Amino acid sequence: MKDNLKERSLIIRLFFVLGAVLLLWKALQIQLMDSDQHQNKAQATAIDKDVIYPSRGLMFDRNGKLLVNNNAMYDLKVTYKQLSPDMDTAKFCRLLEIDKATFEENLNKNWRSPRYSKSVPFPFLTKISAAVCARFVEHLHEFPGFAVQLRNVRGYPHNNAAHVLGYLNEVDQAQIDENKGVYTRGDYIGVSGLEAYYEKELRGKKGVRFVMKDNLGREVGTYKGGSLDSFATSGQDLITTLDLDLQNYAEQLLNNKTGSIVALEPSTGEVLCMVSAPTYDPNILTINRNRGNEFARLEKDSLRPFFDRSISAKYPPGSIFKTLVALIAMQEGILDPNRGITCNMGYYYNGTVRKCHGHPYPHNVQTGLAHSCNAYFFQVLRDMVDRYGFYNPHQGLDTVVRYLYDFGLGNRLDIDVSYEVGGNIPTTEYYDYLYPKKKGGWYSPTIMSIGIGQGEIQMTTLQMAHLAGVIANRGWYYTPHLVKGFRNSDRQIEEKYRTKRQVPVDEVHFGPVIEGMERAILEGTGTVARIQDISVCGKTGTSQNPHGKDHSVFFAFAPKENPKIAIAVYVEHGVWGATYAAPMASLMIERYLKGAVDPSRKYLEDRMLQADLVSNPP
Repeated sequence: MKDNLKERSLIIRLFFVLGAVLLLWKALQIQLMDSDQHQNKAQATAIDKDVIYPSRGLMFDRNGKLLVNNNAMYDLKVTYKQLSPDMDTAKFCRLLEIDKATFEENLNKNWRSPRYSKSVPFPFLTKISAAVCARFVEHLHEFPGFAVQLRNVRGYPHNNAAHVLGYLNEVDQAQIDENKGVYTRGDYIGVSGLEAYYEKELRGKKGVRFVMKDNLGREVGTYKGGSLDSFATSGQDLITTLDLDLQNYAEQLLNNKTGSIVALEPSTGEVLCMVSAPTYDPNILTINRNRGNEFARLEKDSLRPFFDRSISAKYPPGSIFKTLVALIAMQEGILDPNRGITCNMGYYYNGTVRKCHGHPYPHNVQTGLAHSCNAYFFQVLRDMVDRYGFYNPHQGLDTVVRYLYDFGLGNRLDIDVSYEVGGNIPTTEYYDYLYPKKKGGWYSPTIMSIGIGQGEIQMTTLQMAHLAGVIANRGWYYTPHLVKGFRNSDRQIEEKYRTKRQVPVDEVHFGPVIEGMERAILEGTGTVARIQDISVCGKTGTSQNPHGKDHSVFFAFAPKENPKIAIAVYVEHGVWGATYAAPMASLMIERYLKGAVDPSRKYLEDRMLQADLVSNPP
């Protein structure tokens, strides 16, 4: 028994001795071997964690021209417990160009709130310009507890593509909670356009630096030799699909007008320009002290400059939709491309007439499209809907609707910005609701206006340009997108933008439609869009507007073989398709393919640039 007690006592004494040795070793390490701690322990009273903000990724156009850069802006942080009671408040306010009320409001927080601590730095003043900050830093030593932090804000060298590029906003608490540690109060996040869609790629990764400070808030050294520090990682640079010159030209053409223009490269789905008018200078929404006032002014503008009409406005496409009606009818075997349909200045049914303009007899699809015969496509639409009998329109319309969905209509095309809408394709369920059986129901004459792109059919301008691209390709497409790649990276864009898609219409049926579009430019309703030495295939449209002047619509692609550009132009209250939309599209095609507008068409360019449909509507 005694031997056991002695053995246990020895073990306990050994543990105590071992513990004492370890404590002595740690003390020796701290006192003599940690040089940083040894040098600064007398001076340091606090360890601060400084966040190093990364540079946000830049954006370039397809030719390498800079669209979005970063400009230096500064934030001023304060640690309340480190403030000096003898601080010269008047001088402080004068240097920062603020008044005393702002000083007190920014300094005195609700200390009961968990958001604030007197021992933890918090933002005192943000969005300080480089000039003001430089002047203040010269006197920073006079204001213990304050520290300057560099931030980057967006700059736009060319003032173009505001809707596409988007803007930043300060994060709210919901965004902080949702992203679990990525953002903190005072951070900024993309909320629209490419800034929002590619936020994860653009934002980069924050770094951190731990520093020791004395009782006056002055830095006296790094903590642990910087072993806990990390570098900030800059965000990825985007190479957009935009052609800056074409984007700028489109914005000029739409100046003092309301509408949109979208152009894309048919072979890739890359968007060359995407313009909504009216627009605004993106520089006025950079992070600065006047931003709130400018934002409020734009929001109150009756012309809604924040509203992106290129992908968020739903319009009746008008006669450009006739091309799709012809394709579906030919694929279904309902329309022979050489079929003629009588038109006596209108379509007559049950004692009423739906008017058409004077034109040659539409003896085939090509002529019907070239001269945009309404009667021709009223009848073709009715033939498709009545395929299973006049009193059974549901099955016929269901077939048409399936094709429309296959062409990318009725739903979002899924371009890489988040506020795209899908337009509207009226279904049998929709018409059953609109025209219930107890009130007579609906039949092909009820809905035949959709055959000419009127009635309940609605499309975005992006969808119209996309449709022109599908026709240009004779039945295939890539999903339209705005980013071509990532600079200095082998990373690819999303797979959905690299996947070739086919519509369920045989290539042979595109021939008559394309010929009809070419003839529309050479001899039909779109002759104003003719360009010397370029085979333009296009279609005019006049979109009826029950609330005022009709809208001017046009879509096209060029050249006819190996097309390089597909385009759609929609000018609100522009009356006829050939009045504004067709000339604008033609000028843009010529500018893109030739680099300049021929002097012989300078008169047309001047008329488009000088037209003011906002102050002087037609």
